[in-house]
Amino acid sequence: MRVAVVGQGYVGLTIAVEAAKSGHNVVGFDINADLVDRLNNWDSHIEGISDEELKTLFGSGNLMISSTPSAISGAEVVVIAVPTPLDEKRNPDTSFLDAACQTIAANLSQSALIINESTSFPGTLRNLIAGSIAKMSSPDLVHLYAASPERVDPGNTEWGQKRTPRLLAGLTPEATARAREFYSAFCENLVEVSSPEVAEAAKLFENTFRQVNIALVNEFAQIAHALGIPSREVIDAASTKPYGFMPFSPGPGVGGHCIPVDPSYLASVAEAAGVPATFIRRANEVNMKMPAYVVSRVKEDLGGLAGKKVIVVGVSYKTNVADTRETPAELIINELKKDGAIVSWHDPLVEKWRGEISSPLNANAADAAIVVTKHDAINAKDVLLSAAYVFDCTGKIGGVPSI
Repeated sequence: MRVAVVGQGYVGLTIAVEAAKSGHNVVGFDINADLVDRLNNWDSHIEGISDEELKTLFGSGNLMISSTPSAISGAEVVVIAVPTPLDEKRNPDTSFLDAACQTIAANLSQSALIINESTSFPGTLRNLIAGSIAKMSSPDLVHLYAASPERVDPGNTEWGQKRTPRLLAGLTPEATARAREFYSAFCENLVEVSSPEVAEAAKLFENTFRQVNIALVNEFAQIAHALGIPSREVIDAASTKPYGFMPFSPGPGVGGHCIPVDPSYLASVAEAAGVPATFIRRANEVNMKMPAYVVSRVKEDLGGLAGKKVIVVGVSYKTNVADTRETPAELIINELKKDGAIVSWHDPLVEKWRGEISSPLNANAADAAIVVTKHDAINAKDVLLSAAYVFDCTGKIGGVPSI
């Protein structure tokens, strides 16, 4: 099939590469010309997709990357894989979806199957995407529409596109069948559900489940600390129960594009339907306040932060991944600076962040070190030698204060 993938971030490039490897003829489109140039120079920005793999796919003719909208013109299948972030007030922002719809409507020259992988509220495919593209397209074109929300877990080598079960549903039986035909080339487990709304809601609920349970364990960790009880030992003890308990670990908050964002999409659509999402909103609140809690613990232990040199260790949101989207490290650094600390950061996987470069872990260079993310490439001994006081948000260092 001739396939166009709109958006070449973590989701879009992954889909483009897997579809091309399976024999589809794929064009990846992105408005970011710098990103497109980088990819066309075989420079991958995603762990798990090698530069050599890009070079091979480009050489085979099965994959091309472009920032020219007309490149999607002859596609039989168009996959939407653009960001669905929150705005400044942490409300859903569908502007990237709106822009994708405009690009598709203005450039498709034939009827096609349009699949949305971008995470959004139930009804997005039916009302926002299909409705707007139909209004803007030529009346001669009759597109099919399906939803198959992405389930990309950066850095996860066990559960990639091939093995991870994929939900799908079309607005019509024909659309569902076409979507199944497309994905069956590179996905082993296709799960057909009754409507796009079910697929869209399932994706939101998956990550809301994680957000709520992370918030619960983070709140419990604060309670345990106040009672003088080691929270992680309690969690390990509770985990010995063979039924009715699922362990989650406390941490400095949540990061990435999914867990900090998706629950707000679910809460927003719930409240629009007249159902208060108090439980979801509270979970969001607990996790958003964890960076301030971490800094308050450090401040208390040190007797103040003004003028203290603090190094934040690991600024990506996830172990062994260089992704800094929504990372709690940013909020921790902001809180430290509010209290007058002199802050630097160290992360061997992140070359540059917020206009700064990673600082080395020199012995006794800081008054305090806060471990936010413990990559395999970070040596615990180096962390312990870097400062007289170490606070560990991960539970992986040992023998130091932690959440």
